[in-house]
Amino acid sequence: MANGGPVEHGFPHLETVREAITALYRRLTPDTVRTFSTSVAPADVAFCDTDDLHLGAQRVARELVRHYRLPEARLIVGFRAMTHAANVELTAGPEYFVELNDRFRTHRRDIGAALAHEVMHVYLHRLGLSFPTTRENEILTDTAATYLGAGWLLLDAFREDGASSQKLGYLTPEEFGYVLAKRSLFFGEDPSVWFTSAQAYTAYGKGLALARRDGQQPPLTAAGWVGRRRYARDRRQAQEQRAGPPASSDVPYRFAPDDHGPLKVSFPCPTCRQRIRVPVRGRVRARCGLCRTVLECDT
Repeated sequence: MANGGPVEHGFPHLETVREAITALYRRLTPDTVRTFSTSVAPADVAFCDTDDLHLGAQRVARELVRHYRLPEARLIVGFRAMTHAANVELTAGPEYFVELNDRFRTHRRDIGAALAHEVMHVYLHRLGLSFPTTRENEILTDTAATYLGAGWLLLDAFREDGASSQKLGYLTPEEFGYVLAKRSLFFGEDPSVWFTSAQAYTAYGKGLALARRDGQQPPLTAAGWVGRRRYARDRRQAQEQRAGPPASSDVPYRFAPDDHGPLKVSFPCPTCRQRIRVPVRGRVRARCGLCRTVLECDT
């Protein structure tokens, strides 16, 4: 939790975020992901200063348990002085003890954001889905909470001005914006209407721009003129040499020779980031084997 200190910006964890989205689709299946088409509503996690602290925190926790479809989980919420925003004790259940930073006693509007992350820890624990390191696992948790409809709360908790700052979670504000935008493009839901933080709008806009670029990379037909020209050059080189990736590693596609057929190109699905492999033979329609998105390509 950044509390008055510097807030990291940009996309330093982008590759791990993308791996987390892919892992989520692999573990949940596309049908289960689609059941989270509606985000947590602001009214369901609203918390005002006149609400009883503990009863209100329990109410918000129950709402997030319901949203994540954890009917057998019961969260006991308490408060204590600590460095981090919150902590959850992961046990066999069905009861889980969550401790929130004492700061939330007076910053109650952000209790929902803190609990969105901690309840997702419980969700992933029950799924058996984790990444190797603690930091990667926290990025997975933020990404999953955001993609499954509760992470807009975490981005909305980001506030920064010349005198103070606050940010919850391990992703940067722009990375939260990116995952929110990936969700928005998939479900057609606009989370920006719920933001109360002016800085959240800016971060979401930057994340949305990057998410849209994912769907504008060759060999997708939505790619721009510059990308198409570069792709054509790399394709010609690959056809002549019958080997290897493009000379530059900053493009998402890779060509691979096939002794028993035409040259093939692989590229990440703009929805789930699973790599797709198709023959190099002009206009084709490809279906992602993981998320089932149908993509128009010009290979």
